[in-house]
Amino acid sequence: MPDRVLITGARAPAALDLARSFVAAGWEVHLADSCPCRMAQGAGVAKAVHRYASPRLDVQGFRNDLQFLVQRLEPALIIPVCEEVFLLAAATASLDFEARLFAPSPQVLDELHSKHRFVEVCQRLQISVPRTRRISDQAELDQVSPEAERLVFKPEYSRFGSETLIGPSASQLTQISPAADRVWVAQDRVVGNEVCFHAVAVNGVLTAFAAYRSPWRRPGGVGYAFEPLDEVAASSLLDAARRLAGLVGEGQFACDAIIDADGRPWLIECNPRGTSGLHLFGGRRELALAITGQAVGLVRGRERGHLGLAMWLYGLPEALKQNRLANWSRERREGQDVIARGGGMAPVLGALIDSVAFSIRAARAGCSLEQAMTRDIEWNGPGGAQ
Repeated sequence: MPDRVLITGARAPAALDLARSFVAAGWEVHLADSCPCRMAQGAGVAKAVHRYASPRLDVQGFRNDLQFLVQRLEPALIIPVCEEVFLLAAATASLDFEARLFAPSPQVLDELHSKHRFVEVCQRLQISVPRTRRISDQAELDQVSPEAERLVFKPEYSRFGSETLIGPSASQLTQISPAADRVWVAQDRVVGNEVCFHAVAVNGVLTAFAAYRSPWRRPGGVGYAFEPLDEVAASSLLDAARRLAGLVGEGQFACDAIIDADGRPWLIECNPRGTSGLHLFGGRRELALAITGQAVGLVRGRERGHLGLAMWLYGLPEALKQNRLANWSRERREGQDVIARGGGMAPVLGALIDSVAFSIRAARAGCSLEQAMTRDIEWNGPGGAQ
């Protein structure tokens, strides 16, 4: 009987490529989430797609469902992809399957997710980061206001860059209302190329690494096309990934960075979970081997890809508006649709239905699509405003 893995966060396209990797390595894959995941069901890559209560809105229900699911499936490994990782890590210690969770400890998760504490971590590890100041009240905001045009403001716990203010004017600063349970940070603005990397740590050692950029992005910075960096740029990030792996211990982590005109990388924030960087591994078995500590050497992700549906819905209008139609066509031709990969049109149709459902949620809640996609799973720090 093959080993069994439970992958949570099935709503994310990255979960599909992670699942494909474990299937290729001979594992039985189960996916799970707190919302209907027609994309995951349509992909046909998992033996089953399960449902549990919202980790954020029904914590006890989530714990009960998780306990039942783990007792029934008896997975050898549990791998979170989205922000449910924080509540999973908190739950597994008391539910006695902590050893099966492929994620850092709750303390390390918070150190990495907090945009202020992450900077402190990097400073200890001698990794280059911009000067970052914590803003917890109006007086602290007033102190940095005179230099606002040279700063980037964002909530300490946030995602997708949906609330980020870059070099804001005085009137834009009025949008910020810092408080003890809604802390912001002000970070020195670094000019350069925005890049990312995704990494895997096992026993404190880096076992998988992919460095990339997103040439096609939604407002706020969410990418839907993924292009590997050249070797020089990738190498400039590799040392930072190795140093962070020692802190992470076990699990996935990903960082956003800016490479300045001198080729120096500056890490600006971290996501201690699965990200779109998983797509660069192409669903190959080597990623599963890296996660289970069986890979020989460092596994590198270098495959180019995109979210086909997003390329049509968002990329094509953007290409027409910015006279980038040739680039759009080249991306579709040279990069693989990571949702359709090996599954035909069924997962694409499922992704479209999921997207419509989230759009309806967004309209009802008066928020963006990206915010609607994470409202039931997001983590805003211990005691933070939910």
